[in-house]
Amino acid sequence: LAQEGDLRFGFQLSPSFSWMNTNDTRINRSGTNLGMKLGMLAEYYFRENYAFSTGIGFAFNHGGTLLFEYGGSYWKNSNLGSSLDTLPDGVKLKYNLQFVEIPATIKMRTREFGYLRYFLEPGITIGLRSQARGSITGRGIGDQADKFDIRRDVNGLNLAWGMGGGVEYSLTETTSLVAGLGFQVGFADITEDKGTVFDPDRGNQLENSKGKVSALTLKLGLMF
Repeated sequence: LAQEGDLRFGFQLSPSFSWMNTNDTRINRSGTNLGMKLGMLAEYYFRENYAFSTGIGFAFNHGGTLLFEYGGSYWKNSNLGSSLDTLPDGVKLKYNLQFVEIPATIKMRTREFGYLRYFLEPGITIGLRSQARGSITGRGIGDQADKFDIRRDVNGLNLAWGMGGGVEYSLTETTSLVAGLGFQVGFADITEDKGTVFDPDRGNQLENSKGKVSALTLKLGLMF
């Protein structure tokens, strides 16, 4: 049972579904990524049922797929090869991203009901991009358009706000299982836009959309 001033540690192994959106109506979400969050957690209880929570971990295979209504020249900072310098209308760009994540949340728990406590956990997450791979699919795109290194086309910093909730189940006086759902919404532009859109109405345009990553996570963890 955590008391005021207590410090608890734990770890999580949490499946997640992530996707990407942009502020450009001609670039639309077209697929989700099944990924995983793995890491260590720490909670400092400044009151019996209120804690500041942080930690460090990895978010694997985050991102999603974006459908580009108009063709163009995309991922200009990456080495795609001469055959992919110009992409057709309706091309899909899939992002497979890995982040080192540092969350900062406030955990608010109920009193204990039997062995259960319920909690809410609003906060923000800082993500540092550690890896970025991409693939391209579309009409006339062959198998060679798979798993490019696109780190130079993905910004190094991702920021997100979120809200989580769930239950703690006490195994012993100091150890508990944690299960819940968390929704995370990116508010920083994750895409490094240097490409060109071939717009049939307005001619060639700079591709300057803002791409953001969001995720739904099934939080599974152990605190002790």
